[in-house]
Amino acid sequence: MVETHSVERFTVVIVGGGAGGISVAARLRRRDPHITIAVIDPSATHAYQPGWTLVGAGVMTSAQTLRQEGGLIPKDVTWLREAVQSFQPDEQSVTLENDQVVEYQRLIVCPGIQLDWDSVKGLKETLGRHGVTSNYDRDSAAYTWECVRHLGQGKAIFTQPSMPIKCAGAPQKAVYLSSDYWRREGVLHHINVQFCLAGGALFGVPYFVPSLQKTMDYYGVDIHYKENLIAVDGEKKEATFQKVGTDETVVRSFDMLHVVPPQSAPAFVKNSPLANDNGWLDVDPHTLQHKRYATVFGLGDVLGTSNAKTAAAARDQAPIVAGNVLNSLSGSPLTEQYDGYGACPLTVSYGRVVLAEFLYGGKVAPTFPYDQRKPSRFAWLLKTQIFPRLYWNGMLRGVDPRVTHKVLKDT
Repeated sequence: MVETHSVERFTVVIVGGGAGGISVAARLRRRDPHITIAVIDPSATHAYQPGWTLVGAGVMTSAQTLRQEGGLIPKDVTWLREAVQSFQPDEQSVTLENDQVVEYQRLIVCPGIQLDWDSVKGLKETLGRHGVTSNYDRDSAAYTWECVRHLGQGKAIFTQPSMPIKCAGAPQKAVYLSSDYWRREGVLHHINVQFCLAGGALFGVPYFVPSLQKTMDYYGVDIHYKENLIAVDGEKKEATFQKVGTDETVVRSFDMLHVVPPQSAPAFVKNSPLANDNGWLDVDPHTLQHKRYATVFGLGDVLGTSNAKTAAAARDQAPIVAGNVLNSLSGSPLTEQYDGYGACPLTVSYGRVVLAEFLYGGKVAPTFPYDQRKPSRFAWLLKTQIFPRLYWNGMLRGVDPRVTHKVLKDT
């Protein structure tokens, strides 16, 4: 007897219920209430991940960054609470891990990014203990704050792996906020702060680097370029780094270690026909339509495009994808174009932020009429108060980002 599996059919299937997936589902539902939409995501909890930097600095709590996923799925959108096993783009179907088959007319792939904790030897075993922490982990972000609060002397090491990673400014945000706390407590001169990064520059957009370097110098941070963390021994409090491009390694002792793990596309994307040679979703950088499969689109951190992997990028990509998917369904040209917009509010201290906004090619694209290289109290208000509200009440409800940009400009 041949085993059969259930098949469900939708006009649009969205893989991923994070910032990109919920936002584009809401946009589609607003624009066309008649199409059938499904969101595939196994998680019961949705996190405002930009807030984890603030959790690690004692400004927010973990609970403030979390909501129930079911309460965010737009009305009349089907939630399939399963993980994806594989894609069959020639058959226009997705197979779930329970072997259920989901067919689509159009597919939107936005499952985010994979945190490769296992690629650093010993990291998973000691994360959240022995002073080893990470703001990239929901459960460890609060431990970051505990480590910072209780460190009065010693050595604090902060790491950053090779690109791409989500929110490329987040590793140094942890450096700045921790250092500023220690400065305010009067113990910074007793702490040797080190920032070890695999790259050769502080930030990918050169326009902002001098301002960020000035901040590093102000806190007295020792920067080690082209060093990649490869192993952690929590009990010995030792971190092993490899010099990029060589076999040379260096072992550094620590009292606190903030780790940013290497990152890649989720395995079910990386090992699928939808991936490019580097494992990322292979889409046109402007229309966000797949380069080989016209019925497939994507947005968010999974994309193999050169824009920064930030929530702000996903926010601007959502209406582009929604518009082009609807155009595609009607046989119209794909008129919506993404310009590579991304934003990174770099929290250089408690109360001040360097708001970096840029397009493809590192072209600076400020929303506000001031020199955004300069740390700003206004940008701190945006980061801590306005952006979370816009996320929950604007982006995830499908509000056009052009509307929120205008509101912010008029503030």
